[in-house]
Amino acid sequence: MTKLTPVLSAFWDQKDSFTIDGYKRNGGYKALEKALSMAPDDVIKTVKDSGLRGRGGAGFPTGMKWGFIPQGDNKEHYFVVNADESEPGTCKDMPLLLANPHVLIEGI
Repeated sequence: MTKLTPVLSAFWDQKDSFTIDGYKRNGGYKALEKALSMAPDDVIKTVKDSGLRGRGGAGFPTGMKWGFIPQGDNKEHYFVVNADESEPGTCKDMPLLLANPHVLIEGI
């Protein structure tokens, strides 16, 4: 069984969790620095190996999804973030965007 570790909500109890200073104080943007020093295929492999899954109902593997992006084709690629919570009772994206927006920014 996979052990779940709170990552996105780990620092929500800090009064400035939504600020860039609060995010950086807790190690924010370190993963981005590392990713920018790696080849794109190595970043995708690292994400695949991590077991990271999407926040949608299917929990689709993030690394697999990123693997669908063509590499080395010299074309622009666009990344879309869907934070629409149109289903009644759904409330998982807005708290993240309010309490820790930089984790989303760093992830994309």
